[in-house]
Amino acid sequence: MKKILVTGAAGFIGFHLTLKLLARGDYVVGVDNITDYYGTDLKELRLKKIGEHDDACNFQFIKIDISDRKKMLDLFEDNRFDVVVNLAAQAGVRYSIENPHVYADSNLVGFLNVLEGCRHQKVKHLIYASSSSIYGMNVKQPFSVHDRSDHPISLYAATKKSNELMAHAYSHLYKIPTTGLRFFTVYGPYGRPDMAYFNFTENILSGTKINVFNSGDMQRDFTYIDDVVDGIVGSMNKTPCAHINQDSNSSPPCSIYNIGNNNPITLRRFISAIESACGMKANEILLPMQPGDVPVTFADIDSSINDLGFRPKIKIEEGIRRFVSWYKEWKG
Repeated sequence: MKKILVTGAAGFIGFHLTLKLLARGDYVVGVDNITDYYGTDLKELRLKKIGEHDDACNFQFIKIDISDRKKMLDLFEDNRFDVVVNLAAQAGVRYSIENPHVYADSNLVGFLNVLEGCRHQKVKHLIYASSSSIYGMNVKQPFSVHDRSDHPISLYAATKKSNELMAHAYSHLYKIPTTGLRFFTVYGPYGRPDMAYFNFTENILSGTKINVFNSGDMQRDFTYIDDVVDGIVGSMNKTPCAHINQDSNSSPPCSIYNIGNNNPITLRRFISAIESACGMKANEILLPMQPGDVPVTFADIDSSINDLGFRPKIKIEEGIRRFVSWYKEWKG
């Protein structure tokens, strides 16, 4: 049994990961500050579902804001974590334009507190969430972890790139094994209600119009939650070793991987899948591209396949069918 810290345990990915870890016999300490960014009811429901798990006795929840330095110091001193998975962050590209300071507190100060905890308690492996948004307006497709990622077009993307640089520095200075996972548009049951597919489903079922940006021509590498969790677990089984970077003389034990579907689809096809699952057509309002959005995301996952055994299995129509089925049950 490993003792694993999952930050953001009441969040979408953290919830599903916690259930997976409990099922395989790990002891999980979950922390979350239950922010009201998209309301707290769904977060409370996720925690309730974890509490109903057969192995819930191996789960401890602690309400903590990771930007609270003292509480994070106490958390690490009171526990001896084998692995830390940092999923706590302020999400949302558009929200970062309106509320920049929230991102600095959670995604920068909070992540620094996680790194410091791992440093002082000599954690064996830190895995943390990065994002496909760090590729910005890259033209080359698919996005490779070897491509440049130094021109983000949103503050959210900039904070995620900063996390990668901070992790690299701590790996170099203190030999902390770190693995960054660049997630590509994760979707599925118990997801984030601020995501477009929630809004599309709700509005299609109620007959309300939906906003479709860029005429639905944007492409996203939509990745189903179960596949994403498999990628995280795969990374937990692959602790990085020190290696010489081909572009420098540094040799930190750190790695970066794309966790995507390697199969981008248009927003138009995504909406069609929701229409099919709902059994209803959408009424659309066509709008231009929004600030901070990118036209395409497309993950090169060769290294994820080779190193992590990561192979996405869920096709978009099946994933959307599962989501809509859950959504109808959730809404009653």
